[in-house]
Amino acid sequence: MARLYTSKRGKSGSTRPLSKKPPSWCKYSAEEVEALCVKLSREGNAPSTIGTILRDKYGIPLVKPIAGKTLTKILKDGGVNPKMPEDLEVVLRKAGQLKSHLEKNKSDYICKRSLTLMESKIHRLVGFYRAKGVLPQDWNYKTVAASVV
Repeated sequence: MARLYTSKRGKSGSTRPLSKKPPSWCKYSAEEVEALCVKLSREGNAPSTIGTILRDKYGIPLVKPIAGKTLTKILKDGGVNPKMPEDLEVVLRKAGQLKSHLEKNKSDYICKRSLTLMESKIHRLVGFYRAKGVLPQDWNYKTVAASVV
């Protein structure tokens, strides 16, 4: 997600392959890639970690050109769909860390602002995932910024 309240552009990442078709040097079939994804998910890996493992250990640059489906769709079909989207889970964990820091350091105003921005990001993500049907309509996040201040 973009950084709304800073002029920074975010972290740079690796360049994705340009071609939409699977590379000729990749020797895995679609069924093998799907089985690997489900196996790695059952071991407790997050979807982004699964993609990194497939890239580094197995030499699979992207799952979608080989399998024809995205990684999350493969996990959903395999019955190991995560309960909550990974990006929302990371942002919730970060907000919890900010809250615990703010309980110890009550006059840290920079942390208070960071927590407010983090909670607004959570509310935007929740609205997006409710609209897509990933989260149930009654799922709610309770704000902690007001209770800490």
